[in-house]
Amino acid sequence: QVQLVESGGGLVQAGGSLRLSCTSSGRALSSYAVAWFRQAPGKEREFVSAIWRDGSCVYSESVKGRFTISRDNAKNTVYLQMNSLKPEDTTVYYCAAGGRLRGGTSGWTTGPWYDYWGQGTQVTVSS
Repeated sequence: QVQLVESGGGLVQAGGSLRLSCTSSGRALSSYAVAWFRQAPGKEREFVSAIWRDGSCVYSESVKGRFTISRDNAKNTVYLQMNSLKPEDTTVYYCAAGGRLRGGTSGWTTGPWYDYWGQGTQVTVSS
């Protein structure tokens, strides 16, 4: 079992930065692909970024060049560094873990691919 806890959200002005953290209790996160999604009230969940067990990454077009995902296996934590934040980045961000028994990343930008989810952390970007 994996329990995920996100932290690092908050209020920031447009152009500012935040670093989100996703920490696991239970199984080591190094065994999983980990992703960040976001979802605003009344809207569909949106893929943000994911990192594979070997450190390879993928980003949505809306955050590419501004956000960086990374993992520190010694701390059992995955980070999402968010720079040049925009008001449209305002929403709740969720981390998700999955793929422990998968051999590849096909489908890993979709929610159902993941087995475990955190409770979310609010990010608010003021204009």
